[in-house]
Amino acid sequence: MARSPSPIKQTDVTRALRGAVAAGVEIARVEIDCRTGSIVILTSRTPSAPAAPYDEWKAESNAR
Repeated sequence: MARSPSPIKQTDVTRALRGAVAAGVEIARVEIDCRTGSIVILTSRTPSAPAAPYDEWKAESNAR
């Protein structure tokens, strides 16, 4: 009996991981479900938003 083709290819996983890394996300684990064709990337932390210039100044100068 022949196997049915997998709905997920290695290139799909590679694209998903490269996209997450490019977004600045630290990857903790990847879950792949071949039956449903889903790729789930679990992160170890949430990406932080870039700070506004005012927030950077406030943090550097300890302003109140």
